[in-house]
Amino acid sequence: MTSPTSSQVTHDVASWAQSRINMDEIAAWRPGGRDFIDPNAIRAHLQRAAEQPPDAQRVRDILAKARAIHTLSLDELATLLHVTDPALWEEMRTVAAEIKLKVYDRRIVTFAPLYIGNCCVNNCLYCGLRVENRHMDRRVLSMTELRNEVEVLAGRIGHKRLIIVFGEHPSMDVDFICECIRTIYSVRVRARVGWGSIRRVNVNAPPLRIEELRRLHEAGLGTYQVFQETYDPELYRQVHPAAFKANYSWRLYTMHRAMAAGIDDVGIGALFGLGDWKFEVMGLLAHAIELERVFGVGPHTISFPRLEPADHAPYVQETRWRVSDTDMERIVVLLRLAVPYTGMILTAREPPDVRRRLLQLGVTQTDGSARIAVGGYSTSDVRSEQSMERQQFMLGDTRSLDDLVRDLAEMGLIVSFCTAGYRCGRTGQCIMDLLRSGAEARFCKLNAILTYREWLDDFASEPTREAGERVLQREIGEVRRTMPRWWPAFDAAYQRVAAGERDIYF
Repeated sequence: MTSPTSSQVTHDVASWAQSRINMDEIAAWRPGGRDFIDPNAIRAHLQRAAEQPPDAQRVRDILAKARAIHTLSLDELATLLHVTDPALWEEMRTVAAEIKLKVYDRRIVTFAPLYIGNCCVNNCLYCGLRVENRHMDRRVLSMTELRNEVEVLAGRIGHKRLIIVFGEHPSMDVDFICECIRTIYSVRVRARVGWGSIRRVNVNAPPLRIEELRRLHEAGLGTYQVFQETYDPELYRQVHPAAFKANYSWRLYTMHRAMAAGIDDVGIGALFGLGDWKFEVMGLLAHAIELERVFGVGPHTISFPRLEPADHAPYVQETRWRVSDTDMERIVVLLRLAVPYTGMILTAREPPDVRRRLLQLGVTQTDGSARIAVGGYSTSDVRSEQSMERQQFMLGDTRSLDDLVRDLAEMGLIVSFCTAGYRCGRTGQCIMDLLRSGAEARFCKLNAILTYREWLDDFASEPTREAGERVLQREIGEVRRTMPRWWPAFDAAYQRVAAGERDIYF
């Protein structure tokens, strides 16, 4: 499906715009018309911490709070942001890794991004999809094309989770998004032993109204993901010239509307490289604190993508806020300490060597076999050359999922394809309580093993299967030793999966 003509877009956008933003929907959360992000207060926290070198005991007290899986305060995070002592920083790295192990075990959840369309009415200065980029090959998938993409992802590669990505455009309204979700769930493809299918569809889409979000929830939405991009209101206005996205507050309260609509798994993020990364880390924590305060539930995931090369995106070349690999490591450690319960998503924007380092420090989710050109899975090899004219930005890692799984196995990490918690009702407040107590890690270990067994039998190459078997035997041994009450039921489930049954979970 090709994009509409210019005259059609102009007409459609003009009528469509009337229903996009309703500030009455967020008024109750903005007393006095003020947003919960106070940039002056954030800068004051950072300034105070910069003026007084962190005391070692103060830092260790903060680490003890994080180790107990309690969300840090802005003042506490500001203190950690200004630690320069190498020994204290090493303690912070160690505690971050301990927290990840306590809350999520040695699991890495994998997914694939699936761009449904690259049409967009916005003009973000850092994005290849911006409306003024006349070089972009614009298109939106038809349902037939979408099925073809999913057949590759679920039947050839073996993914169980997708994040489907939509531009802000009338051709991709809420009816279309719901139809995409239903279509994806309907695809079932024969694999080597069992069947390939997508069990969880997460959505990265523009900010929607409450009634639209209710419809997504009813259609089977997994996590609803919207990134603020930058929490600095002035910078936000600069990089988002007049368009729907220019309304900072409407975007900032997207997750409030989602939770009000019954969606209790939400994902937040910031695009690092737009502005001062320390400010953005503070903004992410402030967002998590606000959601906990209002709804009792923080973000299910936090993402921290780094600005990457994009076609005809002037800000990418002009920014003075580039984030180094060392900065990225600090961002991961600090977010794991500040919001210890949350899932943390590292994407294929990053090259393999960076991903390997960061996956050891607190990351819980990453993508494999990633392609971000519309139609990129079914029309080309997943590792073929990338094209500036077809995608939003350039990826740093296009390795296959098989290569990624093998690499992680050699690092001692097990890949989990589990989606059980969502179907068992372990979401929202329930999952928050389980994560804070460490109880969810036990469920996750069992289900990770079962789904890993599935994937190795259905999709793995022989070298990956061999590496994976070593990880499996270690994990199974741990269940036998540390979870004796669960062992009989788990062993029975494992034998059923090994015999060819699929989608068995605790």
